[in-house]
Amino acid sequence: MTDLIIQQQDIIERILTLELVRVTERAAVSAARLRGRGDERAADQAAVDAMRRELNRLPIDGTIVIGEGERDEAPMLFIGERVGTKTGPKVDIAVDPLEGTTLCAKDMPGSIAVMAMAQSGALLNAPDVYMEKVAIGPGYPRGIVDLDMTPEENIRAVAQAKGVRPSDIVVCVLDRPRHEGLIAACRRAGASLRLLTDGDVAGIILTAQPQETGVDLYLGTGGAPEGVLAAGALRCVGGQMQGRLILDSEQKRERAAKMGVGDPTKKYDMRELASGDVVVAATGVTNGDLLSGVKFRKNVIETETLIYRSVTGTVRRIRAEHRELGKFRLD
Repeated sequence: MTDLIIQQQDIIERILTLELVRVTERAAVSAARLRGRGDERAADQAAVDAMRRELNRLPIDGTIVIGEGERDEAPMLFIGERVGTKTGPKVDIAVDPLEGTTLCAKDMPGSIAVMAMAQSGALLNAPDVYMEKVAIGPGYPRGIVDLDMTPEENIRAVAQAKGVRPSDIVVCVLDRPRHEGLIAACRRAGASLRLLTDGDVAGIILTAQPQETGVDLYLGTGGAPEGVLAAGALRCVGGQMQGRLILDSEQKRERAAKMGVGDPTKKYDMRELASGDVVVAATGVTNGDLLSGVKFRKNVIETETLIYRSVTGTVRRIRAEHRELGKFRLD
């Protein structure tokens, strides 16, 4: 039995590196062909179709636990769908084939194709609702930020731990009307703001490499499924994150209960959102702070991907040139 477990871990190790990169690469390339066309649905569908095709080539028995949400109304990669050849290890999969559909449609910075894979039962089966979130990158004492603290308190705590003034802290927040009070509070504390028009997963992952992105802290509400994806990436670098589902209607509470959420007010830490051996891959669709977008050259397609693995704590940045004419249609 022990040998079997080790063998399955070896299979997961192999699958969750270059194979996952290929999945997000193909989704990103397919979406990038529709950059700037103004058709969000077509770009999203292209990414979904490509990601599903590649997932079904992997030697896994995979289940989509976080898929295309009802808000996107995409017909594939739905929650509960099984993917892979069904001959390998059982794994849970979380996908966002095209985060930032509007960004892609308008050819604006920050759109990515992202997915996570983990041992079965390791990813929170999050309903498609909003989630309160707070996240920071590596190098801080545990518990210095908390959802129950005010924005000012979180900013001061990070500044103190970093040995700087609050005015030196950069907070990433989605630019939404619901965040007007949060944005005002951050500015009262003296912090700078990185406002994102879209890109909840990428916004949190920016905190994982503050020396490169300049982002120290993420605050605000966004999609719960995106929170699970981002938590997996932060675990790989030793960051911290908390999330709490916003279940503000009886219908949402009932749906969450059916998905196994026992306490609708629970504050989840990072390891409750994404536990075990988690691998996250993200490929740039458009240029952004996190990744370069897909580049179409003569007879070559260039991509850039980040892949995170929690067990080893590794982060790989893969810049690839693709000359596979049949798979990428370089016409």
